[in-house]
Amino acid sequence: MSLFGALQEHAEGGAQGAAQEGAHGAEAGLSMEGLPDFISHHIGDAKEIEFAGGHWSLESLSIDPIHLGSIAIDLSPTRQLVVMLFVAVLLPLIFIPVARLIRSKGVDKAPSGFANAMEALIIYFRNEVVRTNIGHGADAFTPFILTLFFFILGMNLIGLTPLGITPTANVSVTAALAIISFIVIEVSGFRALGPVGYAKTIFFMPPGVPTFMKPVILGILTIVEALGKLTKPFALAVRLLANMTAGHTLILAIMGMIFVFQSYVMGVTSVTMASLLMILELFIAFLQAYIFVMLTSVFIGLIRHAH
Repeated sequence: MSLFGALQEHAEGGAQGAAQEGAHGAEAGLSMEGLPDFISHHIGDAKEIEFAGGHWSLESLSIDPIHLGSIAIDLSPTRQLVVMLFVAVLLPLIFIPVARLIRSKGVDKAPSGFANAMEALIIYFRNEVVRTNIGHGADAFTPFILTLFFFILGMNLIGLTPLGITPTANVSVTAALAIISFIVIEVSGFRALGPVGYAKTIFFMPPGVPTFMKPVILGILTIVEALGKLTKPFALAVRLLANMTAGHTLILAIMGMIFVFQSYVMGVTSVTMASLLMILELFIAFLQAYIFVMLTSVFIGLIRHAH
């Protein structure tokens, strides 16, 4: 979460009134009762962007919800959606010039600087993550795995900037990423195994089961295998969400102590602790993006080589 953004916002707060004490702070300080609201306000999504003490509303961009029976689908832009779109636009702006530079160098001369680092990272993912875990035909999945990694990493890192908006701390975002991975996993398995082979990954019957026990075993194992398929995207979504939310919550709780106690000692202590945690969060941002694509590669390899 944005350490300096939270500090600046609360230092300049106070005109928002008692109703927004937990969200924006007040001149009289933040109460312990308002601390959870302060944390949820900064982690949660909203139709406004807060930066450098300013507030920009996104209400003017709102569109009418789409109603499907009793379900209303609201596609109005929020601050986390804006950040996601920003990352989606930023990545091509970074990597297209890098790709052109690497191509212009040819195979005999390595690029330098940032392009060299990206080439090394991409080769590492291709060789050690994609090929190692997926096996034959793995190179076809390299663009997907790399896109997934850099997109998640971009969303993780932008939450550590003064903007302080982290889309991966939203269950809707991590669930959507997990569902995309789930579709790729299952479709790749279906294409590799064929209809009959793919069906065996759900309707599994181990060899040597007595005939009279086959219906019972088949019924039990079918449920187990089906649940196993669903737990994979669930694990991907929850792992990323929990890790990105937990660190931000802890940092905001520590920073909130400044406004609760209004003490110079607490201020120095909180800033020091939060700064150290921000370094840890930087490592976690990379680690969680890596784990997400690593597990996705493992799941693709498992279903493509299922016996």
